[in-house]
Amino acid sequence: MEIQKQNMLQEIEKDLVGDKGYSSSGKMGAPLFSWPWQNLGSLKYLLFGPLLVDFMYSNVYKKRQSEYAWCMHVIILSSLRGLVHQLWNTFDNMLFVNRNRRLSQEGIDFHQIDKEWHWDNFIILQAFVASMIFLWINPSMTNYPIWNTSGIISCLLFHIGLSEPLYYCLHRLLHSSYFFQQYHWLHHSSKVNHPYTAGHATFLEHLLLCVIVGVPVIATTLMGHGSVIMFYGYFLVFDFLRCMGHSNVEVVPCRIFDTLPILKYVIYTPTYHFIHHKDMKTNFCLFMPLFDVLGKTLNKISWDLHREMHSNEGKKAKAPEFVFLAHGVDIMSSMHVPFVFRSLTSLPFSTKLIWFPLWPFAFLVVLVMWAKSKPFLLTFCHLRGKLLQTWIVPRFGFMYFLPFAKGGINNQIEEAILMADRIGVKVLSLAALNKNEALNGGGKLFVTKHPDLKVRVVHGNTLTAAVILNEISQDVKEVFLTGATSKLGRAIALYLARRQIKVLMLTQSTERFKSIQKEASPENQNLLVQVTKLQAAKHCKTWIIGKWTTPREQRWAPAGTHFHQFVVPPVFEFRTDCTYSKLAAMKLPDDVQGLGTCEYTMERGVVHACHAGGLVHLLEGWTHHEVGSIDVDQIDLVWEAARRHGFKPV
Repeated sequence: MEIQKQNMLQEIEKDLVGDKGYSSSGKMGAPLFSWPWQNLGSLKYLLFGPLLVDFMYSNVYKKRQSEYAWCMHVIILSSLRGLVHQLWNTFDNMLFVNRNRRLSQEGIDFHQIDKEWHWDNFIILQAFVASMIFLWINPSMTNYPIWNTSGIISCLLFHIGLSEPLYYCLHRLLHSSYFFQQYHWLHHSSKVNHPYTAGHATFLEHLLLCVIVGVPVIATTLMGHGSVIMFYGYFLVFDFLRCMGHSNVEVVPCRIFDTLPILKYVIYTPTYHFIHHKDMKTNFCLFMPLFDVLGKTLNKISWDLHREMHSNEGKKAKAPEFVFLAHGVDIMSSMHVPFVFRSLTSLPFSTKLIWFPLWPFAFLVVLVMWAKSKPFLLTFCHLRGKLLQTWIVPRFGFMYFLPFAKGGINNQIEEAILMADRIGVKVLSLAALNKNEALNGGGKLFVTKHPDLKVRVVHGNTLTAAVILNEISQDVKEVFLTGATSKLGRAIALYLARRQIKVLMLTQSTERFKSIQKEASPENQNLLVQVTKLQAAKHCKTWIIGKWTTPREQRWAPAGTHFHQFVVPPVFEFRTDCTYSKLAAMKLPDDVQGLGTCEYTMERGVVHACHAGGLVHLLEGWTHHEVGSIDVDQIDLVWEAARRHGFKPV
């Protein structure tokens, strides 16, 4: 058994996929494979409409109120079941809480998220089945007591005596060659377990699940022992345990089984069901391993592996090779994180109606983070065997412009850098305002203060400049540049001057302009021209925006102008007779693994250029810090390295 345990541990650690691994393909044309409403998309929730209309009608016109109260209960219970899954999703994606107890170290990618998008189809199905049963029996919910002890006991006994063995037998049947290839492969196609995986199955399988979940409730009700608590409690506990079993985080402590060993046969664990997804010939039970014991399908290392997994809680997690140190932008986008809505986080951020009711709560969380939080882990993925993580400094865009907040922000960034250095991170890339020149000199403050850092601190702006410069057409002879004396503005101006392009640099500071102009070679200095008003660019059709430009200011651009930009947030695309580039970004190499979140407004698989710049620094194995001003001589070198490693312009 020890050898089997070690083999399973190695398989889990490496996430190997072989005969015991997940099956990602099968047949899709079998009867009752697809859901009847699969073409409705999000409009499927309108199927609850008749229930809501019936309940409202009975209340407005005071007709048959007691008879149609069940409509309200079905809607409420369906909402609560969705909430149970949502809360488990929140917990499962809180990497800063559970990273040491994760069963699979792989990330959930966009492909799995898309497949599991309609995980809640079964809630709609069971609501319809419940509605038909209510219409058939025609009960009045007012006739049921809130609590009935004998009913609770009866429901539990029916579950143990009927639902558990029925599920076990059907589950084994679904793993037979025919039914697995026709139906059950879909459930096992999810590479990484997640609470939503529990609902990811075919229409036929969930019809069978309706029988399994309905038997205890219907039988108890027909015996006259039904109660409101039984209706709500059984379905919610059923969903809770299903989500727990499909969680990628071990949550059941070993000491429970040490204290009461019999519980090993009464309740399963996430590790127990995780083994089933690795070794599909064992661990078939619904919630009670007792039936695997009776059916001789218990994987012998189930509890040893559970102890092994749980013992990892106190151990240090694997250190990433790369960290992208980001920060919040605003209150609304603070909810664009996997532990709020996984599906929406897999899409580029945009303001949606669902965010508005949550805004007050998000605002309170932001205030608490400002007062108490430290840098924390948000997401991760893998690239060529290297673990890449995104950490968050608990500060938001507007805070970076508060004079009294500067010291606290730098302390947070410094703490993250020192933590990364301590655990063995190779490259830490500063995002957006975390490398603001006025804040810390583009990261130079930390490198100067800690000269013995082993972690390489980079701002990644060399690649940002390269991306912007490679967007500019070769036949352009003149550009207008705002934010001209910033770190990026300076590098762009000097590089364009080398290309014999005239640069109109908008700045009120003659001193800063002269300083940059002197860096250009003598023969190119005349190509850098200081301007102090936007009117100077009224004939220039190539604008590079490095400072926020209002719609009114954009009016000075002639028709046909193209706006390049490196300002955060990006400017409003006000001019319909002009074109706009997005923020400088690059598409990640095709072999990135476990990526399932979009970086702010970026498309899937696309990251900001400074993020990509940090990754290039890692992949090239460069040992220097990239802080302070941009080395113009390195722009072409970094661009070529990025393209060589598979990064693509967007």
